[in-house]
Formats: sequence, C-alpha cells, structure tokens
Amino acid sequence: MSAARKPTAARKPHWLRNGAVRNTVVAVAVLAVATGAYLYRQRGAEASAGTYRTATVERGDIRVAISSTGTLSAISTVTVGSQISGQVTEVLADFNDKVRKGQVIARIDPQTYEAQIAQGNAQIANARATLEQAKATLLNAELDYRRKADLGARELVARSDVDLAKAALDQARGQVNAAQAQIGQQTASTQTTQVNLDRTVIRSPVDGVVLTRSIEPGQTVAASLQAPELFTIAEDLSKMQIVLAVDEADIGQVRPGQNVSFTVDAFPDRQFRGKVEQVRLSATTTSNVVTYPVVVTVDNSDGTLLPGLTVNAEIEVSRRDDVLKLANAALRYKPADNGTPGQPQVTVMRGGGSGLIDDLSRTAASLKLDAGQQAAFDEAAAAVRQRQAARQAQASPDGGNGNRLFGAGGGRGPGGPGGMMVVAGGSGANVQAQIRQRMAERFREDFGTFRSSLDDAQRQQWDAALAALLNAKRATIYRIVDGKPQPLMARIGASDGTTTEVSGGGLKQGDLIVTGERARE
Repeated sequence: MSAARKPTAARKPHWLRNGAVRNTVVAVAVLAVATGAYLYRQRGAEASAGTYRTATVERGDIRVAISSTGTLSAISTVTVGSQISGQVTEVLADFNDKVRKGQVIARIDPQTYEAQIAQGNAQIANARATLEQAKATLLNAELDYRRKADLGARELVARSDVDLAKAALDQARGQVNAAQAQIGQQTASTQTTQVNLDRTVIRSPVDGVVLTRSIEPGQTVAASLQAPELFTIAEDLSKMQIVLAVDEADIGQVRPGQNVSFTVDAFPDRQFRGKVEQVRLSATTTSNVVTYPVVVTVDNSDGTLLPGLTVNAEIEVSRRDDVLKLANAALRYKPADNGTPGQPQVTVMRGGGSGLIDDLSRTAASLKLDAGQQAAFDEAAAAVRQRQAARQAQASPDGGNGNRLFGAGGGRGPGGPGGMMVVAGGSGANVQAQIRQRMAERFREDFGTFRSSLDDAQRQQWDAALAALLNAKRATIYRIVDGKPQPLMARIGASDGTTTEVSGGGLKQGDLIVTGERARE
C-alpha cells in the first residue's frame, strides 16, 4: 500500500497573486457601480425634467434702447434776408459755398438811395444857409435892442419902441433855433438813407456754408411787410443735431447725456453716435399720439453727414454689463397645477441675497471710491455675506443648498429659517413690502459707516441705487432642482424685450428655468 499523498492547496490565479492588478480591478468595479448609479439617477431626473421646456440662466450684457426717427440739421441755421427793396444786381455766393462773417454775398441796386443821399445833402446845405441868415438877423436884432434899451433908459425914445426891439430880438433867436433844428432833421434823414444804402450790400452774418439761395441777378425783392429770404446759411456743419420725436410712453426714461446710435439710408453700412442734449417740453399731438422732441448732438467733423438726412435712432436708456439674464418666457410661466387643492402655493423669498451684494459692489465701483471708502465697503459687504452664509447653514442643517421650501409655521421668527420669507396664498404683496422695509433698515445699519464716508454726490448716488434695488420688481420663476420645478422669487431688472436681468434667490449661471410644459403623450 502506497503512502497517502499530502493534499495540496488549490493554486490561485496569477492575477490574484499580483497585488497591484488586484487593486486596479477592485477600483474599476467600484467606479462601474458608481457610474451606473449616477446614470440611473440622471435618467430619472432627465425623464422628470423632460416634461418641461427650459431656458438657461446666462451671464452677459443687456442694453435697453428706445427707437425713434428724426432729421439731421445744423445746430445753428441763419436765414439771410433783405431789409430794403430793390433789384438784385449781383449774387456772389452759390449753393454749398463756404462763406466768412462779413463777406459780401449779394448786392442790390443802390442808385435810388444814392440819389436820396444827394438830395439830403443838398437840403442840409440849404438849412445851413438859412441858419447863417438867421444868425445875421439875430446879430442885427441884438444891436438894435441894445441901442433902444439905452435910449429908453434915458427916456429919449418911447417905451413901445424898446418893446418892439425886444420882440424882434426874440424872433431872430427863434429863427436861428429853427434853422439848427432843420439841419439836424435833414442830417438824420440822410443818415437813414445812408443806412439803407449800406444795406444794398448783403453780407454773411456768420461763418458757414450756404444751404439755399433764393435769388438770381436781375430779380426784384420787395421788403414791405417782412424781409424776403435770400440765403440760408448753416453756421457749422462739423457739429449737427437730430430732433427725434419720442413717444410719451418712453419719454420718462430719456435723460440728457444718454448715448444715441443711429443710421441713415445714405450710408446703410455705417453706424453713427451722438448724445442726448435736451428733452424739450413742447409736446406735439398727431392723430391722438403725443410725442416730445429730443435734441441729439452729433459730431460730424469728417463731413460725412448731410443736413436733411432721415435718421433711424436708438436712445440707450439703460445698460447692464455682466449680469445674469433669462429669457422673458420664463417670467410668464405659471404652472398648470399649482399644487394639491386646499394647499397654498409656497414660494421662497430670500432676504438680501448674494445677488444684491453683487449689484451693490458694481454700484460702489462706479462711485470712484478712495482706499478708505473701499475698505469700509468691503468690510460691510463681508459681514453681510458671512451672515448670509450662517443663515443658509442654519436653514440647511443637512448640508443642502438652503433652497428647501418651508410650510406655514415652519420657520423660526417672521423671516423664516436662514433669513428666508415664506410667501403663501394671496399675502405675497404685503409680505414683500415687509421684507423690503426690513431689508432697507438692515442695509442702512450694515453700510452706515461706509455711507457716512461718502461725499454728498456719492451718497446721493448710493441711496438711489440701494432704493432701486430694494424696490425692484420681483417675480416667481421655477428652477429645475433634482428634476422638479422649484419656485423662487427673483428680482427683475432691465429688459431688452427678449431677455431680462434677474438676480437673487440663489440664482447662478447655468441654472435651468422652466419656460413652459411639454404636451403629454
């Protein structure tokens, strides 16, 4: 009997005996299981979200503009007329000619006025001769009166003779005065004629360009009731203006200094720019449509633009750079099923979200702060962000994102957990007013030190920006979270008609927002 053989242990495969290979296989298995679980959840979320049409929250610029039409014209246009009547003998300026101030541009026949001046000079000479005769008569009367007055004092002549001599003296003086007055009258008349003679030479009153010419040599102008128009001269075509007709619904947004872009049909491939110079109060009503004239100044130093061109302009009334924006359809969406009957619709409103701090940071950047002011703002903003982070952590003890909905009575205090307010049923308007009031008080407290460091102009701009942010319109939008729409309250800003600025509510770039529901098959 042969000796029993000692059993031997089964040999392990080669890849199990290699530790590095074994660890790699285990890691691949774990990764496969995790990937499968993620894909399963992702398919479930996509299946749920597939019932909704969505838009993505994007970051970009929003430009709000008002469209209007108008006509280009020179800033100052002078109409040159004639103050006298007569026949035009010369026309020395034509269309498009550049003229200088005082330059002769036309002449009217001066012969009539030259003859009147010659006649006036003759009348002056006659009046002066009359004056000399009156002076001689006056001298004789003075001598006669002195003699008779002396004789009368000695009672050698009658008293009546002395009186007659005195009357003759006074009469001679009156004739001298009358002759002097006649000279003055004739001189003035001649001067008037000389002025009219000078007006026979038409001169340019300004430096500019001749736009229109309404006379020809040989034509007779008659200046009876009003001055006939001879030329129209644009004073300076390097600077032009547009008078836009802006609708009454939009005029409240237009302010001097706003940028204007416009095009003209003559140069369709070019875009020109200008600035709002004046918003005039003289409203015009046409077919029950009220419009206001808005004056826009344009730099035309290259001489491209011409007077009279029709302009299609856009007034940039607002511009927001690098902001979150969303398709307008998301703001109009209302869910078909607002929840189980008997239960109110619940919406989360956040008090002083990070979006508001970001907006205030942009406002502070526009104030041109010095180092001390910037430090005060940064300190206040950091304190607010820290408080918000603490509230969000308190509202989400499970480590979530703090976006849970809280039912009635679910919060701690009027603000709800984490500084969030719960809006239920029809009380949203009152709740929003309360939130704005509390937020305004809190921000005045948080930024009190920073505000006190600003000068008057900066403080006024800061207060206006803060008030605009706190009083901004709000709307309920629905964000896809874990495949389901979650309502949240967002601040609504500027809109260009297609997209609208949104902020608050924890919104961030890339979020999916519901714009509608797909038809169920």
